[in-house]
Amino acid sequence: MTYEEIFSKSKELIIANDASGIKEHLAVEVDITGEGSGAFYIELNDGKIAVEPYEYYDRDCKLIISGENFISICDGSLDAVKAFTNGSLKIEGDIDKALKMSEIFNAVKEKNEAKADANTEAKAAPAKKSKK
Repeated sequence: MTYEEIFSKSKELIIANDASGIKEHLAVEVDITGEGSGAFYIELNDGKIAVEPYEYYDRDCKLIISGENFISICDGSLDAVKAFTNGSLKIEGDIDKALKMSEIFNAVKEKNEAKADANTEAKAAPAKKSKK
């Protein structure tokens, strides 16, 4: 993937999240390593999310990760804490702020799991017979 593809997909997934419960300011720079390398930032301010293709020098923390893994975190298929634990995600700066950002991604994961459960239940439900 190119940097533009990684940034575009990440932005799409990130801004779809509900950050209304986060009233504090949070600025995170994401440094993509490997294929499609580059940097962009995520800023949460008073419940609003902004994602822009620039470095953020006055950031709270920096996430260093491959584009593929970052997109997996954004779509909820990879847990950020597990990625940090296994070394595929590195964090520089305020780890508490990085954990606050991970709350947003965990909400996506929970929403996706709830959708998958609903789809499974719908498929498992017996079909109703129509009356003639």
